[in-house]
Amino acid sequence: MAEAETPRLRGLAPVFSAQARLLVLGSFPGEASLRAQQYYGHPRNHFWPLLAALWGQDLLALSYEERIAAAQARGLAIWDVYASCEREGSLDSAIRAAAPNDLAGLARKLPLLQAIAHNGGESARSMKITQALGLPVYRLPSTSPANASWSFERKRAAWHEVFARHGLLRPHEQEAVTNTQG
Repeated sequence: MAEAETPRLRGLAPVFSAQARLLVLGSFPGEASLRAQQYYGHPRNHFWPLLAALWGQDLLALSYEERIAAAQARGLAIWDVYASCEREGSLDSAIRAAAPNDLAGLARKLPLLQAIAHNGGESARSMKITQALGLPVYRLPSTSPANASWSFERKRAAWHEVFARHGLLRPHEQEAVTNTQG
């Protein structure tokens, strides 16, 4: 009897508005995110807590739709580098036969886009593609719970720098991390 094939998984649609100035790209949604049909749906993922800390807003108290609206209002777009893949579990290292998303197509829909940020190493493997779009491209530390080598504060400082550079923070939020790094 043949071994069961790994099912082909499909990613999530991009989250964006025409006002997006920064596009954050993950690799591919984990199992919890796919089940919930929500970006960064694992309760231990630092993505939403990081944005909450940067923006001084309790995003975790909001519904997913309200969090998405808050991100869009700040000029943030969210997507993944892979449209589909085969994977057992949620680890990026288990991704096989990945098909890319049309990143250039999305970028054409974002007239105010200033930069692209890769959320973690697997996403950053696509930096040659995103750099070809002619915008600044950053590799940010992964918000995944598997990235335990970076503390929350260290991740927050790295994300703060990129968000501040591209206008996703208000003046008092730009000073908040600067003063804590002292």
